[in-house]
Amino acid sequence: MTTDLILGTAGHIDHGKTSLIRVLTGTNTDRLPEEKKRGITIELGFAELKLDDFRLGIVDVPGHEKFVRNMLAGATGVDMAMLVIAADDSVKQQTREHLEILRLMNLETGLIALTKIDLVDPDWLDLVEEEIRELVADTFLHDAPIIRTSSHTAQGVDELKAALQKAAHKVAHSGRLNRLEAPFRMAIDRTFSVAGHGTVVTGSTSSGEVNRGDELVIQPGNLQVRVRGLQNHDRSVEQVHHGQRAAISLAGVHHDEIQRGHELALAGYLEPSRLMTVRVMMLESAPRPLKNRSHVRFHIGTAEVMASVVLLDRPQLERGETASAQLFLSEPTVATWNQPFVLRSESPVITIGGGHILVPNARKLRRPEDDDFAMLDWLSSNDPLKRASAAIFFEGLQPWAPGDLARTAGIVKPDDIYVQLIESGDVREIQVTPTRTARIHQKVIAQICERIEAALRTIHDQHPLKTTLERSRVMHGFEYVGDQVVITAILEEMKARGQIRLTAKGVALVGCGPKLSKSERNVLNDLIQQYRNLKIETPTVAELQKKAVKNQNSVPQLIELAAADGDLVAINSTYYLHRETFSQICHTLAEQLQDGRGRTLSEIREILDTTRKFAVPLCEFLDEIGFTKRQGDLRQLGDRHAVSELIE
Repeated sequence: MTTDLILGTAGHIDHGKTSLIRVLTGTNTDRLPEEKKRGITIELGFAELKLDDFRLGIVDVPGHEKFVRNMLAGATGVDMAMLVIAADDSVKQQTREHLEILRLMNLETGLIALTKIDLVDPDWLDLVEEEIRELVADTFLHDAPIIRTSSHTAQGVDELKAALQKAAHKVAHSGRLNRLEAPFRMAIDRTFSVAGHGTVVTGSTSSGEVNRGDELVIQPGNLQVRVRGLQNHDRSVEQVHHGQRAAISLAGVHHDEIQRGHELALAGYLEPSRLMTVRVMMLESAPRPLKNRSHVRFHIGTAEVMASVVLLDRPQLERGETASAQLFLSEPTVATWNQPFVLRSESPVITIGGGHILVPNARKLRRPEDDDFAMLDWLSSNDPLKRASAAIFFEGLQPWAPGDLARTAGIVKPDDIYVQLIESGDVREIQVTPTRTARIHQKVIAQICERIEAALRTIHDQHPLKTTLERSRVMHGFEYVGDQVVITAILEEMKARGQIRLTAKGVALVGCGPKLSKSERNVLNDLIQQYRNLKIETPTVAELQKKAVKNQNSVPQLIELAAADGDLVAINSTYYLHRETFSQICHTLAEQLQDGRGRTLSEIREILDTTRKFAVPLCEFLDEIGFTKRQGDLRQLGDRHAVSELIE
């Protein structure tokens, strides 16, 4: 079975990358007239090299400083690297910058081709090799072989092929080939139109596979397209997969709608974002520290966009340091978990650092808490359960599906991992509608509980004589949570934990409530006794307040307190009854209405031996709670248990 891999070249201008590829493969990757005229690579070039069980798609990148952005585009999807250094020129500025970029692209395997050895003395070669070893000492190429070659004489070409095969074998036994199981994705590096084929895009397939006829999406833009045809190195094929260069003709889109930086992917896999949470590493070679809110050039995939860097735990990032940050992008861009990126300064344009994506579709972290930093650390874990748990935490209250874990946490089998997170209690499911389920991390629920507790405490402090707070007022302050079903489920959880008291209309924090003076307690007891004595025909709140001798201003709140404590029942905002009186009224009406023939308001007034002034609000209240049901002028007995919470 043949394994496909992408080999990226890197090195200073005119160090012989293109010539070496031509000797290796027989392909001249300089395809533009200007490139042939000037003898340098301006755009990306491509070739193919077969090595027994391996097939390498070679990306020839520009070496000139002005074309580093093209080099960055070519580095996308690369599995292994070949650093090319000319023997007669040794290590140059672009050699160093390209090497730094390869490091930032998270590569693990590669080799070094020392070219033009026919132009120098053997002693000079030894000195150059010493300089190269010093250059790569702290990089992934520290123990890579240095192969001496000459494109003019073909010296060392066989040794170079053997070294490439050995490196390919190492890559094939690493975790990079797991990308075959991920959804299809290809960053677009070129787009054009071909007569008879329509719109064509090219790129290196970074994950998954695609077949002729498949439906895909171009992001950003959510352009729906269909694969008309596929080519791999000028050969028509039925499928392309990770590790292959691909030219894909598309139906449903004009090539003017596509540009370098767009990505072709399976529908639902990629989501554009203008805010990403990342891990940033500042290069030792950077000219200065990276200050908070600095503007930089952000290179990811084949895209280049401007970004503002917000550091999460420090005012500036020193050279050689690593920190968590958020990138605010000038335009929507797509990314996946752990995807590498490169940062270049706004002006002068030089490479200053890079890193990898932690949260590809992030929410703003205004004041990061300990949980936030702990979960960011989990996103760098090798444990898929930890990564998935952290990814779900950062989804917050946004809707998501288990399949999203492929993008947000690099999970190959997201459904299996999700089941484990449900079983462990890390994630909770709340059924919002028969067809929709809210999936929320337990830590997010805990944070909301803390905010509700703080809000309740504030309201209690503002209204010290209230035992129970209006539930609708509290819930109004948490509309950002979304569905009322979700916030209700969270309140019920707080009730089960013993944090709050909860009724149909009221909510209160356990341990909070009125702390009455002796005088206020006496007034409260006197008010409750008045309601008991006056039975059904009680005065209004305003009348009782006017009548009070002491603590007159506290009377309305003391009456509310008595109702919250269950001593009184609030018929409306001004009419209250003692609990015993209300219980007797309900018992009497239940006996009278159980025959099923219903009663008019006048008949109920006579049964209760009261006036219309009191009978009307009382009947309306009983209708409201469901104890009675009004049908025209008659009231039937409804749910006799509807009053149990009020009188028990």
